[in-house]
Amino acid sequence: MLDFNAFTVGLIIVVCVIATVLTYRVLKEEEHKQKAYKESGQTIEDELQRSLEYETSSWSSNVPIMSWIYIVATVLSIIAFVIYMA
Repeated sequence: MLDFNAFTVGLIIVVCVIATVLTYRVLKEEEHKQKAYKESGQTIEDELQRSLEYETSSWSSNVPIMSWIYIVATVLSIIAFVIYMA
């Protein structure tokens, strides 16, 4: 029984690490976009327009990605917990 419990705890840790890595990748992708915008030498009007576009587009791109990452991580953690308690 101890080996099974260790497996379950290990599985939860792996799922959390995967969620963290995927979150980090999304963050780095956004940082890369920010750096590219800074280097392009845009005017204030261009930056304002880009900011307004980002506010609308982030809800359709970033939020679903992050939601799925954490939904999958949560479901797998709950499954592992149920197995652990059985």
